Amino acid sequence: MECAFRGRISAPLPFITTSFPPQSPAKLRLPRLKQSNVVEQGHNCNQLVRRACGSDENGAFNGFQVTPNRIFMDEAIGAEYGEGFETFRPDGPLKIDVDFLNERLQEGFLKRIRYAMKPDEAYGLIFSWDNVVADTRAMKLNAWKQLAAEEGKEISDDDARRLLLYAGADHILHKVLLWEKAGSESDRLKLRLSHLYYENLLKISEPIEGLKEWLDAVSTARIPCAVVSSLDRRNMVEALERMGLKNYFQAIVTEEDGMESIAHRFLSASMKLDRKPSKCVVFEDDPRGITAAHNCTMMAIALIGGHPAYDLVQADLAVASFNELSVINLRRLFAHNGSTFMDLQKQVVEKAPRRRKLTIDTIF
Repeated sequence: MECAFRGRISAPLPFITTSFPPQSPAKLRLPRLKQSNVVEQGHNCNQLVRRACGSDENGAFNGFQVTPNRIFMDEAIGAEYGEGFETFRPDGPLKIDVDFLNERLQEGFLKRIRYAMKPDEAYGLIFSWDNVVADTRAMKLNAWKQLAAEEGKEISDDDARRLLLYAGADHILHKVLLWEKAGSESDRLKLRLSHLYYENLLKISEPIEGLKEWLDAVSTARIPCAVVSSLDRRNMVEALERMGLKNYFQAIVTEEDGMESIAHRFLSASMKLDRKPSKCVVFEDDPRGITAAHNCTMMAIALIGGHPAYDLVQADLAVASFNELSVINLRRLFAHNGSTFMDLQKQVVEKAPRRRKLTIDTIF
């Protein structure tokens, strides 16, 4: 493009005489450039938090826009009847649902041969960001405590602390903490809460215990992995880089993908991994996420911790940590039904054999 631009101005430009002061222009600009670099380095952290929360310098409430962040919203499970989402193609919108992906992402001839020799590569692993990759319980609880301290409130009830981690911000403000605020004031509190959460996110550097060793094992088996979250892509990638996990994930589903429910994020991850949903395994710690995985015909492995084991009985496998897992566990999840696991099949009704009539031949 630069060469094309130079070719256009082949004719010499007219010379225009301009008077300058005695000082050199470069000397005048140099202090200004140095000052701008110092300012950019000094406010780098604040700008990162503002961009993460979707704010700008001219927005209300100290730079935050008046829209609640999805991190503290109660998201829908999705795909209760196998429905999916719409994606746009040059020839028009395309509706993608569970049955469509299971049918379209069928293995071809060469892939079937490869997966017969290396069956582990046929699987796809989907990790939820919250409490599976990173300990977001502590970040959310710290954000609520900091907000309560700023507002002169106190959070002491243990039941209230449990709801702080899993309920939506509107429900907590009005039903749990009973902070009766006007609409605009409630929006300010939710945006300040998101700001505090992103400040705590910048400090995170360690993943969940045993996760890195587990990712090493599945990477050796050449099983593709994806991580899903409602965070924005930039902060998600930077957090994964700080934890040293970015190279383990072949696909990332974030807020920019525009998924409206938990199940839709799982379906988007299966598309990016090029694995049909019935061959994917979801790692979750929330019963709602496990339900969303089953709605997508996926397997679900639950991590016990945020919820007790009796709340996770619907999971296909429940473990206390990643240290208890091995690749053999993945094979056993699909072993009892083979390659056609969770595919629609016709029930064969066997007809009873016709009864033979006994006759007696009499010889006279």
